[in-house]
Amino acid sequence: MTNAQTTAWEHATPDGEPVIHPAPNSQRPALVTLVGAGPGDPDLITVAGLEALRAADVVVYDRLAAPALLQETHADALLVDAGKAPGAHRLDQDGINALLATHARAGRTVVRLKGGDPFVFGRGGEEALYLAERGIPFRVIPGVTSAIAAPAFAGIPVTQRTVAGSFLVITGHDAEDSDGRRTDWHAVARAADTLVFMMGVERLEQIVAALLAAGRPAEQPAALVRWGSTPQQAVVAATLGTIVAAAEARALAPPATLVVGEVVRLRERLAWFESLPLFGARVLVTRTREQARGLITRLRTHGAQPLEVPAIACAPLEDPGALDAALLDLARYHWIVFASANAVQAAFARLNALGQDARAFAGPRICAVGSATAAALAGHGLRADLVPTRFTGEAVVQALGAIGVRGARVLTLRPEIAPPAFVDGLRALGAEVTAVTAYRTTHGANSSALAALLAEGLDAITFTSSSTVTSLLDALGGDTAPLRGALIASIGPSTSATARAAGLRVDTEADPHTLDGLVTALARAWQERRRLEEAHP
Repeated sequence: MTNAQTTAWEHATPDGEPVIHPAPNSQRPALVTLVGAGPGDPDLITVAGLEALRAADVVVYDRLAAPALLQETHADALLVDAGKAPGAHRLDQDGINALLATHARAGRTVVRLKGGDPFVFGRGGEEALYLAERGIPFRVIPGVTSAIAAPAFAGIPVTQRTVAGSFLVITGHDAEDSDGRRTDWHAVARAADTLVFMMGVERLEQIVAALLAAGRPAEQPAALVRWGSTPQQAVVAATLGTIVAAAEARALAPPATLVVGEVVRLRERLAWFESLPLFGARVLVTRTREQARGLITRLRTHGAQPLEVPAIACAPLEDPGALDAALLDLARYHWIVFASANAVQAAFARLNALGQDARAFAGPRICAVGSATAAALAGHGLRADLVPTRFTGEAVVQALGAIGVRGARVLTLRPEIAPPAFVDGLRALGAEVTAVTAYRTTHGANSSALAALLAEGLDAITFTSSSTVTSLLDALGGDTAPLRGALIASIGPSTSATARAAGLRVDTEADPHTLDGLVTALARAWQERRRLEEAHP
């Protein structure tokens, strides 16, 4: 169990059932929601499922639910790992059923987060019946089943006009009764053009033997898709007659989905996921948690596995007096320069505290350092008058210099730690510059989480500011050795200079200095590395 600020129970009954303290003012059982988490890619959960997850007091989750989804829960939610791997159960099904009911009776909103779809071999029906028999209200939010998603991410459509007009989904566990008491293999072999077996890797040899004995052609294409829809996806394609040997040669382990049918041939032309430019890359994201979502989304879209360990966090000023004074006197300035989106949010937080709003910026012109900063301003109803095409302090100085700022009063709102070159450059142009700290940056890297990721191996690291570099190295005690071998991608010259000064090799730099530019540069470097590895295995 993790993420619980206070434990939900203090002791257990002799038979192991937890004793739950009732929630305040609870009159009747709370709602239990069975949520399909999708096949593994956290972006494939439904909108309804995500909303339920964010509202839950208790989340009981499976091992096949994407770990990133647990970060969507609120800070006080109790997270219970009920993962069941072959031969290793944290909680058996009876224990899971009892846990759902006990928490609901205590008045807590419960989400049962299940990989794929709850009602497609997910035992969701058993849990729903258990709750229904005890008068506990429940609802079901379906999920994207891996029976369709895993083949799709492998470039295999389960149906295709002129090739396959039907498909059948079968549980591989039933193959344990090889005498046919559970599965009519002759019926299965002829039932559909495409056969999809879930949870069948451990019984693969028996499944294949039964299909062949029932008349399914040995030369028919077959494929196994492991961890479908995730950057760990691995696909073994062969024929029905050779798939067992091919799987053994690759040492393929669960979880994997078996697909049998002519549609498997389409994979040669439709294998889109593994062709993504960052497919399989484990990429460390050091950005603040509040800002990491955009980068994480971009990395996933390119096929990478983002690993989030925020190296920094943004915090309000302990003494906002200077910032407040500047915000209450905005009319005296000709230009306001926002150094970052964080500076925008910090300024408006203080304006709100001072009883002001966007009308305070009615007089001066506004410059935004970067498109993200301009977007943050737009979110508060302000349009930046100037957004330099290059997102660096030097570019801002050049852009303002081209307009002419001699004698102009310029206010720059920036982080606590900021290079002096920008202010010095404007003063050299004859501007009267007031530099005000809008927020402070704190070190936020979790050393133990970082150590665990480094132990598993990293392919790349993204740095989005100089402070992310220094904070990450602080978490490592200044030791750069654990980062060797990983591609290092920097968002811009200042960040690159900080990294090099710390002894790191910067492999690629964003151009333009945006998140899109960062991901594009990283993808280019990753592709080059893979090309060299293939040329010199």
